[in-house]
Amino acid sequence: MDMTTILASLLFAILGVAGGYFVRHSAAMKDQKSREGKGDEIIEKAKKSADEIKYKARKEAKEIIHEEREVFEKELRKRENDMRSQEKQVDHKEAKLESKLEDIEKETKRLQTLEEDLKEARGRVEKEIEKFKTKQSEVAERLTQVASMSKDQAKQELLKLMEEDAKVDFAKDFVRLEQEAKEDAEASSKRIVGMAIQRFAGEYVAERAISTVDLPSDDIKGRLIGREGRNIRAFEQICGVDLIIDDTPEVVVLSSFNVVRREVARRTIEKMISDGRIHPAKIEEFYDKSKTEMDKQLLELGQKAQMEIGVHGIHPEILKLVGALNWRTSYTQNQYQHALEAAFLCGAMASELGMNVKQARRAGLLHDIGKVIDASAEGSHAVIGADFAKKYGEPADIVHAIRAHHDDEKPESVLAHLVAASDAISGARPGARKAMMESYVSRLTDIEDIVNTFDGVSRSYAISGGREIRVFVENEKVTDEQTVMLSRDIAKKIEEEMSYPGTIKVTVLRETKAVGIAK
Repeated sequence: MDMTTILASLLFAILGVAGGYFVRHSAAMKDQKSREGKGDEIIEKAKKSADEIKYKARKEAKEIIHEEREVFEKELRKRENDMRSQEKQVDHKEAKLESKLEDIEKETKRLQTLEEDLKEARGRVEKEIEKFKTKQSEVAERLTQVASMSKDQAKQELLKLMEEDAKVDFAKDFVRLEQEAKEDAEASSKRIVGMAIQRFAGEYVAERAISTVDLPSDDIKGRLIGREGRNIRAFEQICGVDLIIDDTPEVVVLSSFNVVRREVARRTIEKMISDGRIHPAKIEEFYDKSKTEMDKQLLELGQKAQMEIGVHGIHPEILKLVGALNWRTSYTQNQYQHALEAAFLCGAMASELGMNVKQARRAGLLHDIGKVIDASAEGSHAVIGADFAKKYGEPADIVHAIRAHHDDEKPESVLAHLVAASDAISGARPGARKAMMESYVSRLTDIEDIVNTFDGVSRSYAISGGREIRVFVENEKVTDEQTVMLSRDIAKKIEEEMSYPGTIKVTVLRETKAVGIAK
């Protein structure tokens, strides 16, 4: 074998060994990669299994918490219901206890009053006994004096007694004649006024100082305000009212002394909300539409009132003011209804007196139109309304009746007196108006304080809503004849020091009680 062959064999052997090594190494590498892949799969499966276990654990925990919470809430609601029931029982028991305490207090006061009356009665009896003893002494002295009098002295004494008796008789006749005249006048006036009231009845609505507008949602408030407040400024400038936007949910408030302007503003907001576009240009557009609609409605209401009372020829501008009275109230009395009522009352009284009924109704309808004229006008509503009526061609008698119905001008015609009377009847009769409780109590107290300043008054009570005052006097200080002058003095002082609607009747009561005991 030569060297070449040996070398070739050796080379093949080396290559074979190397190839085998590479084959084994490649197989080993594949086996390692296979093992690594299986390991990753096992780890991935372990992770997934762990995540599933965590998810199930969380879910079970949430369910347990939810169940526990429901049990807790049920228990809480049950305890709250039990507490409310207990509170109601306690409130009921407290109300019963308070009622019993009030009954006890009333009974105690009644017993105290009876005791005081008994003391007063005893005092009066003792005074009467003293007076009787004094009178006995006076009679004895008088008899002694008479026995020693001359003929002329007895004559003078007799004349003096006759003069005193004549004064007493004159006072009694004066009271009787005055009462008869008063009864005749009252009977006639009551017949006319009562007949007028029976022929008409009106309806009244609650007084509204402001207007509220309901919003579909609170988001509208921001749009009404606008960027940097431009919408609300434009609205207030165009409509002439104050727009109040506060925390009250889904409500805004409009404030203005002018009732017509406030109603136009309310309709303007409603149109903007309905349309959805809120900006200064649209505010002005909707305001113009609302104002046109309002003017039309005012005129329609005025024409309706004109037709109801059966008159014609009233200027449209005046009719608009009559219609505007529908949004004006006085002590909760709707002034549109008040105007119609005054018109019918005035016409009814004019009919009884044989006067022009249509003219009286016309004056009664228009007497308060000054209440809805812009506040910039100077003077009382009677003067403002009269000037406006005169401007639009109302007759002089109507203008005078409007101006004089609150004594801004002295009444110079029967029509003026009828308008004033119908206004007072409609406004002052029971149920027509609701005065505030504070002013009501204050007026009663003021009346009683004035009466109690007079000498001889023991106590006084204001009754019938302050339209009558009952005055009790002391028998020793005030005689039957003096009660007449006392009632007049009290009435005069009330007129001078107080301001009130209608009239106040002053009744002075004096009584003598004599108690005899049979043993």
